[in-house]
Amino acid sequence: MKRSKYHSFEELPLMLNVQDVADVLGIGLAHAYEVAHRQDFPAITLGSRIIIPRDRFIAWIGEQAEKKFQ
Repeated sequence: MKRSKYHSFEELPLMLNVQDVADVLGIGLAHAYEVAHRQDFPAITLGSRIIIPRDRFIAWIGEQAEKKFQ
């Protein structure tokens, strides 16, 4: 598993890119792109750029945990 360069959600930028998502989740970039293209993932596409609002990303992580532990 990759080590994240972030140590808390507060350190994340307001808008993340796919590399940031990979770093936070400890996954490879290719897998992060797969996640970013999921219907339930809060990604916004601007031209060819994919951005993810920090607050929506944090909420999405919480939702995934809820599903897992129900």
